[in-house]
Amino acid sequence: MVKKILLSLLAVLILAIIILSFWLFNDNAFPDFNESSLIKTDNSEIQGATISKLQNDSLKKIIVDGEWFKDQTGRVMILRGINLGGSTKVPIDMPSYKRENFFDAAKTVSFVGRPFPIEEADEHFKRLKAWGFHFLRFLVTWEAIEHEGPGIYDEQYIEYVYQIIKKANEYNINVFIDPHQDVWSRFSGGDGAPKWTLDIVGLDVSKFKETGAAIVHNTHGDPFPKMVWGTNYSKFAAATMFSLFFAGNNLAPEVFVNDSIPVQDFLQNHYINAIAKLATKLKNLPNVIGYDTKNEPSVGFIGHKNLEKTGFYTLGETVSPLQAMALAYGITQKVPFYEVGLTGAKKTKETTVNPKNRSVWLAGFNPIWKQHGVWDIDETGKPFVVKKDYFTIHKGKKINFAENYFKPFVQKYAQAIQKIDNELVVFVESATSSVLPDLKNDGFKYVDAVHWYDFLTLVTKSYYSFVSLDISTGELILSKKNVRKAFEKQLAAKKEDTRKHLGNCPTLIGEFGIPFDMSEKKAYKNGDFSEQTAAIDRSFNAIEANLLNYTLWNYTSDNTNARGDLWNDEDLSIFSVDQQTDKTDINSGGRALDAVVRPYPYKISGTPLHYHFNYKEKEFVLKFNNDTSLNGPTEVFLPDYHYKGGFEVYHTKGVLKWDKENCMLLFYPDKKVKKHKIIVRK
Repeated sequence: MVKKILLSLLAVLILAIIILSFWLFNDNAFPDFNESSLIKTDNSEIQGATISKLQNDSLKKIIVDGEWFKDQTGRVMILRGINLGGSTKVPIDMPSYKRENFFDAAKTVSFVGRPFPIEEADEHFKRLKAWGFHFLRFLVTWEAIEHEGPGIYDEQYIEYVYQIIKKANEYNINVFIDPHQDVWSRFSGGDGAPKWTLDIVGLDVSKFKETGAAIVHNTHGDPFPKMVWGTNYSKFAAATMFSLFFAGNNLAPEVFVNDSIPVQDFLQNHYINAIAKLATKLKNLPNVIGYDTKNEPSVGFIGHKNLEKTGFYTLGETVSPLQAMALAYGITQKVPFYEVGLTGAKKTKETTVNPKNRSVWLAGFNPIWKQHGVWDIDETGKPFVVKKDYFTIHKGKKINFAENYFKPFVQKYAQAIQKIDNELVVFVESATSSVLPDLKNDGFKYVDAVHWYDFLTLVTKSYYSFVSLDISTGELILSKKNVRKAFEKQLAAKKEDTRKHLGNCPTLIGEFGIPFDMSEKKAYKNGDFSEQTAAIDRSFNAIEANLLNYTLWNYTSDNTNARGDLWNDEDLSIFSVDQQTDKTDINSGGRALDAVVRPYPYKISGTPLHYHFNYKEKEFVLKFNNDTSLNGPTEVFLPDYHYKGGFEVYHTKGVLKWDKENCMLLFYPDKKVKKHKIIVRK
């Protein structure tokens, strides 16, 4: 009998735990969130309205308040943005696949018309707004501003940028400026710095191919190996330039420009002055809220513990620092060749590089790292390391790239930008293979603009719904559920990094996206973008689950199926002229729009708790805590793309209004209700 009673009590206890768990962890279990208690309203019943104008057009349209972006009324904003644009990396008429005049036109190139001609601006901004992108990471390059020579600025380009961003303001599109670079410069396989930055340290850009100092699409030709450009971070040209830019005063004290200016000071000052020149021109535009420090900067050789070991990104011909230095000097090397598959990078062969013993150095210049005693040549002609800890120890102290070199640069940059306009925010990106420095409480306004990609999809240009790769460990992640959890966890860690290094400030994913030319461009032949739709939706879901702000990579106005974004055969644009069959249809030309165009909470009269969009069911859910001190409505963007035929709203107590022109559902929450929920269905 006692046993039966105990078993009965145990059964009751288990049942109670199950019921309690249901009420605690199922949001619909809360009385005010139970769908049956929500008010159902059809869109035909909602009164029309127009979003109220800004209170003060002289102020920035977006401000930073702790971990949130807010508007002038104090409402929390979710910044849903996009990078504009992919082809901004290259000058007009000089895509990365073109060799003609590549070297000769370095001084005379023009970026006027990047991201698109001013006469096309209305078309593109109208489309971006219709797709819900009210925020831009607007790309510029150092080269575009100062390509002709040190201190010679392209005033025509600066005026063009001003006019484009002023036009964006007419569409209520806000921006932050991204001085973009990849692997230092177009001449070292990427974009960013002018050619003269390489000239002044003695590097002959015409010898980069022969010496293996960089793999450059313009000189390599087609086919260009997919995603191989990133290996340039470990190759001689980019690694040397970043080492000089960040740590030249310590690591290359014998390198001067014009016989008197330390190379680090010369490079940093010209870079900062060029961006400050642009910032001065744009200072009165209220939709410019800040400036990125430098896109995806690199540590160069700094921090390399073993100069005979290859770097972290192994693909194609992959060199160690010693091999890179020897090749640049003119010593032939056998280099490992890697290929990437589902299980990561694997060495498949060795290749011989620089068989003709060419030197990368211009006449009259010393090979920098040999000059500083880092390496030498033995009696057999073989290179060897002399100072093994040269890039890890300086004057008896261990080098910390983030604190010793990146932090002073960021603070110097922030001081210059916020001196021009103290309302501007500095968007900080950590360097590759490094972490953010501790920038808490240093008096400047920061946002963490970290990047994140579905790495396996990006590198292989293939989508596997049930598998991904943990880039930090190299381990495979199996099953859809585990991939989803892993992505959400990775992005949650980004927010934690922000708190740890920058303090109480926002996190914005400055880049994420997927290649649209996956599976050997199959979608361009059959018109089926379902793989791309699923892949990009998976990334969106992980970002939204963490309530992160973001700027998707990217929108390229002149993207084509054949040449992608016109740079290194990348093709991540959500728009292409080759998918545009009807210019009168604003959605024509879009790719994977079922997932790309999505509803979201633009402004929230309180604090967001959760939001999610199911693109297959066309269902949007938002939950937020109400702030009774605010009078403005919660604004939810509901794109015509999904809801033009009508929608119904299930919501807690409050008043609904519909701004048809801006596709904004305005919800004025009942101030007596603390926690609110909105469900929108087609």
